[in-house]
Amino acid sequence: MTITIEELIVADPPEAWAHLGFHVHEALCQVGSVGIRLAGGDAGRGITGWSLRELPEGTTSLDGIPTTASHSAPRPPAEHSNGVIAIDHVVVLSPNLARTVETLAAVGARPRRERDGVLGGQPIRQVFFRFGEVILEVVGSPETVDEGPATLWGITYTVADIDAAAARFGDLTTPVKDAVQPGRRITTLRHRELGISVRTALISPPPPR
Repeated sequence: MTITIEELIVADPPEAWAHLGFHVHEALCQVGSVGIRLAGGDAGRGITGWSLRELPEGTTSLDGIPTTASHSAPRPPAEHSNGVIAIDHVVVLSPNLARTVETLAAVGARPRRERDGVLGGQPIRQVFFRFGEVILEVVGSPETVDEGPATLWGITYTVADIDAAAARFGDLTTPVKDAVQPGRRITTLRHRELGISVRTALISPPPPR
């Protein structure tokens, strides 16, 4: 069975996300098949944990990421006025890439592909997994290993119209540019200025095949 994401737990107030054009009901923002549980600013910062389906019973952590095993069926998606229609990918930062990949393999997740790149002037390696409709992108150094846990770092959303979405946020986004994925375009939100703690990007849908 394929691991899928039931919920991401985010330490932001629900009203901040509602202000950005997300539909929020009882502190839950449902994006595609994934719920984003808004736990409030007192819960920390960023994405503090997640619940996943098809995990071994009793799982409480995946390489240091607080994790709950879920058996809940997916909820119906909500409509968001900001144009978001799904989560394209969730980024995990790893201080020990091989360790994180091995941890995921131990619960049945297998990498689909790898890609080398540069982030902040430093070489990185991206390892991609498929968690249902969401891509999990695990990022780490191909050369160095550090202690400490992996962390849920950011979310990239698919939007129906990338230009309309970028115009909605105005100068609180970076200029829309070509994405690494062929035929797609991407922009990054200035999340702190927008009052949220999750690193956030918006990407256009995949081109028709």
